[in-house]
Amino acid sequence: MVSSERFLAFAAMSLVVIVIPGPSVLFVIGRALAHGRRTALASVFGNVVGSYALVVAVALGVGTLVEASVTVFLAVKLAGAAYLVFLGVQAFRHRGDLRASAMERPAGPARSDLRTVVDGFIVGITNPKGIVFFAAVLPQFVDHSAGGLAAQMLVLGLVPIAIGLVTDTLWGLGAAAARSWFARSERRLSLVGGAGGFAMIGLGVTVAATGRAD
Repeated sequence: MVSSERFLAFAAMSLVVIVIPGPSVLFVIGRALAHGRRTALASVFGNVVGSYALVVAVALGVGTLVEASVTVFLAVKLAGAAYLVFLGVQAFRHRGDLRASAMERPAGPARSDLRTVVDGFIVGITNPKGIVFFAAVLPQFVDHSAGGLAAQMLVLGLVPIAIGLVTDTLWGLGAAAARSWFARSERRLSLVGGAGGFAMIGLGVTVAATGRAD
């Protein structure tokens, strides 16, 4: 299995990479500002599940194909970018509906939470930063002489997932707390909802415009 030295080295690198805000962090902040704490936390959960799906893909060899093929990588990146723009447009269109949720109304149907998790999953699994990190960096920390390469990747992949779960949750809770202050004014709440929508649209455009080093 994975040696303690490799485990700690990968954990340190993961922390450095995750501390730098990327699509996942900005997505969670945008969702928190547009919809509040519940949606932010569901988005975080879906996002980490999607990110771990990337780890599984790399362990099975699919991640190598995505990283090696410019066409496949571009298709995945643009799909994620388009979805972020779609979510941002939806958030902006419904910015005037945020007052009810801010007033602690009863929770909506379970399907709403499931759809939120799915949104986070799609963003997580199409995150270019995650694709590059897991496909290009993760395999370098595997001990080939120990065997069980796929199992080693699955174990190592839990490290950045755990770190991301904690940091993204903190970002989401912080943004949601700031949103509660805006909730005191319907106008301010509408503005912050629109800002969250614009943030996701801007993030989608940024992801689409981001190149890759070949």
